[in-house]
Amino acid sequence: MSALLGVGCPECGKVYPGDRLQTICLACGSPLLARYDTESLRKRLDRDRLPAVSPGIWRWEELLPVQNPGARISLGEGGTPLLHISRLGADLGLRALFIKDEGVNPTGPFKARGMAVAVSRAAELGVRELVVASAGNAGGAAAAYAARGGLKVHVFMPRDAPAVHAAEINSTGGTLHTVDGLLDDAGREAAREREAYGWFDLSTFKEPYRVEGKKTMGFELAEAFGWDLPDVIIYPTGGGTGLVGMWKAFGELEALGWIEKKRPRMVAVQPKGCAPLVRAWRKGSDQVERWEGAETAAQGLRVPKPFAGRLMLRALKESQGRAVTVSEEGMVRAKADLAQQEGVLVCLEGAATLAAARDLRSEGWLRPEERVVLFNTGMGLKGL
Repeated sequence: MSALLGVGCPECGKVYPGDRLQTICLACGSPLLARYDTESLRKRLDRDRLPAVSPGIWRWEELLPVQNPGARISLGEGGTPLLHISRLGADLGLRALFIKDEGVNPTGPFKARGMAVAVSRAAELGVRELVVASAGNAGGAAAAYAARGGLKVHVFMPRDAPAVHAAEINSTGGTLHTVDGLLDDAGREAAREREAYGWFDLSTFKEPYRVEGKKTMGFELAEAFGWDLPDVIIYPTGGGTGLVGMWKAFGELEALGWIEKKRPRMVAVQPKGCAPLVRAWRKGSDQVERWEGAETAAQGLRVPKPFAGRLMLRALKESQGRAVTVSEEGMVRAKADLAQQEGVLVCLEGAATLAAARDLRSEGWLRPEERVVLFNTGMGLKGL
């Protein structure tokens, strides 16, 4: 059963109860994060005796917010493979280069993890109609999980998003609203309609539980490495739930006594045509400003102003990591190389991590003996 205590604000420290719907901090406007009774869990859980009933995200039920097991809405998400990519690793002079392939999740991307938890918890607390702003994949996942749970969902998406996402949303019964502009424009439209109709907003970090589903990537990674975390994680970063979620997961695992204090250096990768986080990182700022004229073929990374910028920057700083950009050409080349040399068909966002690894290795920032994990966040077939 869940050990959820409530949700708290990582900025001002205000605490909110977990037995009712929560959005963002009413005091300072920050995203809220779930809090668990890790002290009691430490006494009764054994990492070496985790239940093997399911390889997916729900085996971590004590550290997820859904209270009633019968309220879980699942399509079999999580339990994704960690692959040693030895040929490309040898080319880069990295003996232990891995890729965590999230493209095998239901609906194709890692978004399935977050939506499984967020939709389940919203439904458990009485929500029947949802809204989400999305570049595409999150909307498809929201529509699928809403259908699975018998809920209604409204998806606001940029009009120029790939047609496959619109087809997916329509096929699973979601109501699609296309918007002229970028993701933040879609977010404003979604917020306006939410206020008018009382829908519950599942947009990135506008509620506390999508990040809880995403953090299970960190749990799986720790277990796969025998509870000795890798040296570096390279992650394609748009809205930042995966980056923040994994950093949160590592803190919870340490609180349980399952890992030591050692953490991976976290690397956030963004395309040169939309790199608000990288710009803030280079300036040494703790605020992420909007990127004007955002343009990239990696639609999931075309996020002009991520809502949780401060949390992402904090994770990079605390991990002694960094934020880097890659070119469109570098992503295209990396996608082809992963497919042709390793048989892994990745999305363009996932390919950005290999492009970044190449640059970081040439700089000497990655060392030959280090264990480096790339994240592919979505199915490559959707982008063909």
